[in-house]
Amino acid sequence: MNNQAKPLVIDETSLGFMLKLAGPMVVTTISFTLMQFVDRIMVSRLGTAALAAVLPAGFVASIPAMCTMGVFASVGTFVSQCFGRGQKKECTSYFWQAIYMGLAFSLLVLAVCWPLAPAIFRSFGHAPDVVELEVIYFRITLFSNVAVVFVWAGTQFFMGIHRPILSMYASLIAQVVNITLNYVLIFGKFGFPKMGIAGAAWGTVIGIIVGGGIRMTTFLSGDVRRDFENRQMFKVDFRKMADLLKVGLPAGIELAVSTGVWGVILFWLVGRFGKEAQAATSAGLACTNLSIMPIEGFRIALTAAVGKSIGAGKEQTAVKQTRLCLRLALIYMGLVGLSFLLFGQTFMRLWSSDDKVIEIGTEILVLAAVYQVFYASRTVYSGALRGAGDTLWLAAASALGAVVVLGLGGYVIIKLFPSFGAIGPWAAATLSIIVVGLANRARFKSNKWKHIDLFGREPVEVQITEQ
Repeated sequence: MNNQAKPLVIDETSLGFMLKLAGPMVVTTISFTLMQFVDRIMVSRLGTAALAAVLPAGFVASIPAMCTMGVFASVGTFVSQCFGRGQKKECTSYFWQAIYMGLAFSLLVLAVCWPLAPAIFRSFGHAPDVVELEVIYFRITLFSNVAVVFVWAGTQFFMGIHRPILSMYASLIAQVVNITLNYVLIFGKFGFPKMGIAGAAWGTVIGIIVGGGIRMTTFLSGDVRRDFENRQMFKVDFRKMADLLKVGLPAGIELAVSTGVWGVILFWLVGRFGKEAQAATSAGLACTNLSIMPIEGFRIALTAAVGKSIGAGKEQTAVKQTRLCLRLALIYMGLVGLSFLLFGQTFMRLWSSDDKVIEIGTEILVLAAVYQVFYASRTVYSGALRGAGDTLWLAAASALGAVVVLGLGGYVIIKLFPSFGAIGPWAAATLSIIVVGLANRARFKSNKWKHIDLFGREPVEVQITEQ
């Protein structure tokens, strides 16, 4: 009788495997969005002008930040594919190159955007009291772009090596710090001065610094340091930087357009209808951001799973992983859409006692209910295509949705049907999400992503053991 133990075989297409991989990232993304939700609830207590200011300022700040984040998303793609090949040192090298580029870019953004802040927000045509608060929040938030480099690099690295729980712990601690400091600094508790919207911004910056510090400490110590030899691989490698930029720049454009530019265009259009419409839009987006974050967690996990599968030459496994995540996302987002239809007014009363804000916000959530399942399709297929390195397509599809459908379409609606008010731009926003969701699905079904080779060589078959 042969008593030799058989090696553990992991079914990477199973629900259990995907939940184990995605679970920590779902917790991480939910905690981050919950933090933003609580922050904005606190800010809303400062009045309609503060609520109207916080989200547009955040969207403008996110445009350069999302460009950086896109390059960092490519870190997850390269790390996961190197991990699938068994090339652990290469995983570490890609991490360091992203750090170097991210720091240089974030400092440049800080130097350029600080003096331009007043002109940027005045160009939106917002009320003067709202512009003043937008500038304050935006300028402080710029400092977070430096610290967030370490957060994003660490998150993508740990996701790429299939150890996302390390990022989850760091994120939870950072969110506790953020929420605590926001309460203290916004309202002036425990002897601190009452800083208002500036306190919300500084609380976020400090929380991000804590999260980045924890990730870097974990990366440079323990078994991560030993297994990946990360203290020996920190030299500058321009070839790897070029690799990251080739895949990451389109991903950065996609994120900047689908999140930052999309939001800026929406607020530019909605701002024509007054600060109540802006406040309702801020509240509506805060609700939808909270609803979509679990799916964003699955997207990040799916990118790592697909990347590893492709690195090991298992494209069909990647297809099955994507199908599983899509089914879960559709069920969840369908339930979220139903809750928006049934309880939209109740949600909006959490944000404001202004009847006009509540009325507009409730109508916004009806439209948000319509696009939930399409957002699920957009996000899941985006994660899969990113894992394969098909980022140029994602950038083009996002630009189509934000600039053409939302920007041009929303402007046409405003001109032809001004009586629709803020709901006109939101109808265009809903259509933009539907279009991108269907476009990403068509791209994945075309199987063109299977022919992308990031390394220009044949994959290496390796035995991956469970970490």
